[in-house]
Amino acid sequence: MADTILLIAGAYLALGALFALAFVAVGAARIDPSARGATLGFRVMVFPGAALLWPLLAVRWLRGAGPPVEDTPHKRQAARR
Repeated sequence: MADTILLIAGAYLALGALFALAFVAVGAARIDPSARGATLGFRVMVFPGAALLWPLLAVRWLRGAGPPVEDTPHKRQAARR
């Protein structure tokens, strides 16, 4: 049982590392325009999170989704003025 869990976790992390390489090179700029022209330091910091959250980021990248838009009562009130 433990071997199976470790195998699954290893496969998940291996796929995540491969995805993260592509994501920090190309994908981050596609889903968030403010990441265009990002420094190497930014890419190094984003890599671990992209490797762990790769299924969520892959869906956003495939859909071509941009950054989330904040929709709060304060923003709506400010837009009316």
